[in-house]
Amino acid sequence: MSLISTLARLEAVDSGRAQPLATVRHRHLTDGPLVLVPLTTAGEAGAPLGALVGTDRAAPRLLAVAQPRDRDLRFAFLAELAEAVLPHIESYADVVEPAERSEVDPGTGKKVKVEVELCADAAQLIVPSRAGIDFVRLLGRSMRFRRTAEDDPDTPYPAPARVPLLGRWMTHYGERARVPGSSLLLAATDLLNRHWATGQSSLEDQHLGALLAWVDPPDGEPGAAAALRAELERDRDGQLVCPPAGPATDPAFDNRLLAPAIERYDRARAALAAAEDALDADTRLGELSGAEREIRSLLAGVLLPTWDAVWRGIDLLRELPEGTRAEDRWTRDRWSFTAHRDRVRAGEPPQPRRDDAVTAAQKLAARETAQAQLDAQEALDDPLVLAGRRLAGEAFIGEVTEVEMAYSESKRPSPRPLVTVRTDERPHLGERTKVYRSLDGRPQTAEFVGYATEDAGHAEPEGTVHLVLRITDRMGRSKEPAPGSVPEPGDRIAWTLFEHDQRGGPKLPDPEDTPWTHGGPPGAAGGGHAEQPDPVTAEDIL
Repeated sequence: MSLISTLARLEAVDSGRAQPLATVRHRHLTDGPLVLVPLTTAGEAGAPLGALVGTDRAAPRLLAVAQPRDRDLRFAFLAELAEAVLPHIESYADVVEPAERSEVDPGTGKKVKVEVELCADAAQLIVPSRAGIDFVRLLGRSMRFRRTAEDDPDTPYPAPARVPLLGRWMTHYGERARVPGSSLLLAATDLLNRHWATGQSSLEDQHLGALLAWVDPPDGEPGAAAALRAELERDRDGQLVCPPAGPATDPAFDNRLLAPAIERYDRARAALAAAEDALDADTRLGELSGAEREIRSLLAGVLLPTWDAVWRGIDLLRELPEGTRAEDRWTRDRWSFTAHRDRVRAGEPPQPRRDDAVTAAQKLAARETAQAQLDAQEALDDPLVLAGRRLAGEAFIGEVTEVEMAYSESKRPSPRPLVTVRTDERPHLGERTKVYRSLDGRPQTAEFVGYATEDAGHAEPEGTVHLVLRITDRMGRSKEPAPGSVPEPGDRIAWTLFEHDQRGGPKLPDPEDTPWTHGGPPGAAGGGHAEQPDPVTAEDIL
């Protein structure tokens, strides 16, 4: 946690209201995100109980499982979920725009520009909390390998036709959520926590109702009191007024309301199965329908407060202007969305249960690079974030006081102007430390030369220092620097000690060139699977 975040939390405790951690919104929000509020049972891990899903805050679609232990009802729930989610995703997959991408020419081995399709936008999915992201990932893992009757007529318990496809998309969204800065799958609590600091713990910040009580408390009520009420207040029946966000349910709801309702449903279904004539069956069917409606009503009462809270959080985030570089990160999300669309349409198999060594290393390297890029871009977009880096000695702001033209010592001298910067900050500078500034949206590099001697005739405030920097690039190819490429006296510039654009690491070998110690051949001969042990023979039994 940075010093700025710590100070903001302390101020939130003192003022009773969440304090801003950012002046702009660092995540992209589409015009019509798909909100998913899932609910799971407490007795069976991962068994879905219900969900609210949709893009219209006034008309959510309720999905419910009357008996979560029933495999057929769970499959029916997943089929309904596929009907609600896949059309929304596919509506973005068919709207494309031309784009260029670098590819290696197999003939020459050189990179060339090729024109490809890029989805003009991508479907965005928002869940209440981080536990909702985990549940999306769990659903993807449980669905993408399911066999349908069309795939295998002899498979036991065939899944509905669209369920495996939904599993592949949810797996992709779950994996993409692990990439820092990605906005394909977002948790409302993470979004709010990134932009506001509350006076409670990080664990308490995962309760969406308590978090909103700090960010947007009722008039005249301190955030701490409003958050405590959101967490603990119950009605006359002992039920939480603000149920917890995400898949979890409250034990009081499970024991007092849900369990008796499911028991009545089970009795009605057993009675229907034992009906002896059509008249009796009609009566029992009515009782079964009433029991199912009761369960749906109970689930809707638990899910609707969280549904409203998610949209309320989205409204608060939309009040912040979007950061300049958030659109670039969304473009990378669009490339990811387009690539997965192409893999699905090409008939490629589902994502593997475990990545091979090369793929895992590539994902890890990509996420590390994305995290470094996100940290740099947020600081460049947001003065408040930059202030945290300045307090840590990783950036500074100074006024240019003098510019002296100098040149490199080479056969063809290049401009290397010396710029003197006055600042009262203390960046962690060493000999020839590189610093960067943003010039027309691109980084310009300079080297720290040393400290300038202060003019005895001009009294400087205590703590002021003069830094001498040597500009080394982005000045054009001629002997004289291009206009505007060199700072001028009086310019006030923000310099950073971190790079603005992170470079990727070395290229990893192809899977077929990977050593056997890292998952490559000889296991590749068996379709990428590890070799099986020798079969047991009679000689192995004593």
